[in-house]
Amino acid sequence: MKTRKLGDGLEVSAIGLGCMGMGQVYGTALETADAHKLLARAVELGVTFFDTAEVYGPFTNEVLVGEGLKPFRDKVVIATKFGFDIAPEGTGEGFTRMRGVNSRPEHIRAVAEASLKRLGVEVIDLFYQHRVDPNVPIEDVAGAVKDLIAEGKVKHFGLSEAGAATIRKAHAVQPVAALQSEYSLWFRELEAEILPTLRELGIGLVPYSPLGRGFLTGAVKAETLGEGDFRKGLPRFQGEALTKNLSLVDALTAIAGEKGITPAQLALAWILRQGEDIAPIPGTTKIGRLEENLGAVDVTLTAEDLSRIAAAVPETAVEGERYTKAGLAMVGR
Repeated sequence: MKTRKLGDGLEVSAIGLGCMGMGQVYGTALETADAHKLLARAVELGVTFFDTAEVYGPFTNEVLVGEGLKPFRDKVVIATKFGFDIAPEGTGEGFTRMRGVNSRPEHIRAVAEASLKRLGVEVIDLFYQHRVDPNVPIEDVAGAVKDLIAEGKVKHFGLSEAGAATIRKAHAVQPVAALQSEYSLWFRELEAEILPTLRELGIGLVPYSPLGRGFLTGAVKAETLGEGDFRKGLPRFQGEALTKNLSLVDALTAIAGEKGITPAQLALAWILRQGEDIAPIPGTTKIGRLEENLGAVDVTLTAEDLSRIAAAVPETAVEGERYTKAGLAMVGR
């Protein structure tokens, strides 16, 4: 497995593993034993970068990941996140327990202490602010994480879905190692202002949903979205938008076929070619898909290939927003 460096020297595998989907986000959660087998296989294949968050579950995903990676703790980088106000157990399920954002310094500290216990680790390798809190100055957020770093409870600071101005202000207080934001062939908004800002400041990019929440694999059809799958509520996965977007995947599949690889491998290879400071974290619950995704590090794409791929899946042709109105408000910049 090839490696990449993010920000101030955080070395990770070129492709990481997003662990959110091991819970009930896409329907049925993985059995604990199966999730641990998946994590172990990822480590065996050279993955060193694993992503979780307190809100996944909520809370249960951190425990699952922490227990599964315990035998490999000295080999891996575990990233988790703070920044949401989560309702007590019994007041809802999954993401319905989110009551809004909360990045008050005292809350950040409380989350860090709780995440350390759930993960079963002595230090959090990468601690992201999950979403920007408009009610708390980002300088205060960065200062709170800076204190945790000084105390040896956190190694690196990250942001998620933050705008350029916010990134600059945070970085001036505590160097930001990585920005985690959505980035893929069907969402390239970051290329206009965010990516140039990151490169100016020496900050890495960790794309989540690099396969368009599975859409770019070619495996998603209307009938494949089961009960409880949160994608059923996203505009891009509904009605006519879904039908139109499927034609983009057909074009991607044709190019992949010519190269003897899968659409997922092509989409991930495209992201990897956007810069050595980028480390995507595709998620999966299947070992076969994991192995397929990791094969993207060995795919060679020429300048002509990149042009054809971009032309086959132009962002302007994607139908529907990536989130609902409420979701877009949560990632507002």
